[in-house]
Amino acid sequence: MTIPPLIVTLVLGGIAGWLASLLVGGSGGIIRNVIIGLVGAVVGHFVLGAVGLRFGGPFLHSMIAAVLGGVIVIIASRFLSR
Repeated sequence: MTIPPLIVTLVLGGIAGWLASLLVGGSGGIIRNVIIGLVGAVVGHFVLGAVGLRFGGPFLHSMIAAVLGGVIVIIASRFLSR
């Protein structure tokens, strides 16, 4: 029996969004964390790819990119909401 990739993606996105919220201070529920993690993954991979950085294996690199991107998304949303 395998775990569907969508569920794994949502769980890892939620973890990345939660970690990003812990780093910059934020509140919100699980849905917000998943959205931040998923959007953050796209942003983080773009940023890390643009500067040519790579961390460890694929899983570690993806988690670092998602958390970094999540932090960027949270900070940008705070800046834009002012």
